[in-house]
Amino acid sequence: MAEIEFRDSPKKIRVGKIVCLGRNYAEHVREMHAETPETPVLFLKPPTAILHDGGRVVKPPISRELHYEVEMVVVIGKEGRHISREHALNHVAGYAVGLDMTLRDLQSEAKKKGLPWSVAKGFDTSAPVSKVVEKEKVPSPQNLDLALRVNGTLRQHSNTRNMIFGIDEIIAFISSVFTLEEGDLIFTGTPEGVGEVVSGDQLEAELESVGRLSVGIA
Repeated sequence: MAEIEFRDSPKKIRVGKIVCLGRNYAEHVREMHAETPETPVLFLKPPTAILHDGGRVVKPPISRELHYEVEMVVVIGKEGRHISREHALNHVAGYAVGLDMTLRDLQSEAKKKGLPWSVAKGFDTSAPVSKVVEKEKVPSPQNLDLALRVNGTLRQHSNTRNMIFGIDEIIAFISSVFTLEEGDLIFTGTPEGVGEVVSGDQLEAELESVGRLSVGIA
């Protein structure tokens, strides 16, 4: 059973489904030579993908190319379906910083063949996530600096205001397809600067007002 903890609180929450967005920062869309989506692009990770701060990402032997993608994570605190944008933030419990670890060679092969990305995106340890900060402590979630360093070198740096789809629109869209439940996580997409990591690398993700996440590569 996967759980994540709240920062400065004994509270824990059981992780439900992990809904992830692709192509939600314009510069990342350009670097991936993709088309800007008209509606959010969604894919799922299982709860078993969760990795906590201080853990190690393990690349399955079926892949040769592991990439990082830093993201703001929205934690759902109240169930809802067909949630309006106006009421979307009422369903948020808090925020975290996470990494969408991707087996890029397998994803590229799947794209070429028109196959799902499940293996490339959902393997064990593919969703490192920090402790959760309650939403009341994050007054401007749509204006937060987001960064990732690999071995101390800055690789990704942007701001959540650069999202193509904002948090309210994301929640409204997802809840029109899936019922959102307490403990569901939404990985809101990554900015430009994604790249490869190898065994022994150390990653440090940071989201303003939320905190840091540090993981290694096994």
